[in-house]
Order: sequence, then structure tokens, then C-alpha cells
Amino acid sequence: MSPDILIAIIGFAAASSITPGPNNLLVMTSGLNHGVGASLPLVAGISFGFAFMVLAVGFGLGAVIQTHPGLHTATKAAGLGYMLWLAWKVATAPVTLDARSSTGSDDTRPLSAIAGAAFQWVNPKAWAIALSATAAFSTPGAEPHRLFWLAAIFAVVALAALTVWAAFGGVMRAMVDNPRAIFAFNLTMALLLVASAAPMAYDLALDISRIG
Repeated sequence: MSPDILIAIIGFAAASSITPGPNNLLVMTSGLNHGVGASLPLVAGISFGFAFMVLAVGFGLGAVIQTHPGLHTATKAAGLGYMLWLAWKVATAPVTLDARSSTGSDDTRPLSAIAGAAFQWVNPKAWAIALSATAAFSTPGAEPHRLFWLAAIFAVVALAALTVWAAFGGVMRAMVDNPRAIFAFNLTMALLLVASAAPMAYDLALDISRIG
């Protein structure tokens, strides 16, 4: 891989990973509610889960889904449902000033690495980035090692970018010292997640209307 392509991939990955999106909102919310350390499994799950998604899309999964309308619609429906469920979890998360522990009930623990990885498959921004990256930096019949390089670069860059977002949430936690303010923050993040799912809901409604 030439230095020019490598720099282009790193720049694309950095711009995609650091800009606001569902992943960043989840990580920042986790950093505020649970602290940076307890949020690192979520950060790792998102980063490596997305890297695996890039590989899968690059090896043809994206084309399979796009060329099968029924499967495409089912994927959108599952994605919309999961994002709305996550928004509900964020909005109704118990708020305590010492909620930095990764132990406790399911409602007080941060999202796991597995949940973060699974979220990539229903995250519209992740799909858009994976499709764009594989189209821009990989071609049909290209050597498989280029796809592995692409996925590895995204994993490393996403780890760094999402850790920054978790740290930002941790800093906000230190500044916010009352449960009411934390609840307002969680509710705002939940509403932003719902807003980010709006385009998917619109596309799904169009698909259903065509079927009908």
C-alpha cells in the first residue's frame, strides 16, 4: 500500500470516527454515567466490531444485502428497533452520582463489548462508512490484504477517537454534580439517538409502502 493511500485511509477513518454519530453518543453517555475505564469494553467492542463489518462488507456482504430487497428491509427494521431500544435504555438509566462501577444490575452496568459490536450492524452511519470506505479504498479482485489493512486502520483510529469521546463524558461527569442534570443529559442523548434513526425509519416506511 502506497503512503498516499495510507494517509488517505487514516484521514478518512479519523474524520468518520471523531465526528458525532450514534457510536460517539453512546460512548460519551457511558463515560458520563460510568467513567472512562468502565466504558473501555464498549469502546473496544465498537472499534473491532466495525473493523469486522468493514471486512464483511468488503468481501461481499454489503452487495448481498443491497441486492435482496426483503433482506435489506428486514435489516432496516431490526436496526430501527435496536436503536430505539438503546435510546430507551439511555433515557431510563438509573442516575446516581457514584455510578462509575461496572458491577451491579443490568440497568446500572455500561453496555458490553458484545453490545457495542452488535450495534454496528444496525447503525446507519456505520453502514454508510463501511460501504464508502470499501468502495473508495478497495476494488473487486484486489488483494485481500488491502481489506485487512483497511479494517485494522479503522480499528486503531476508532479506538483512539472513541476513547476521546468517553473521556469527554468523564470530564462532563466531573462538572455535573446532581442527578437531575445527569438525567437531562441522558434524555438529550436518547433523543439524539432517536433523531439519528429518523432517516432509517423514513426508508423503512418507503420500503413497506412499495410492498403494499
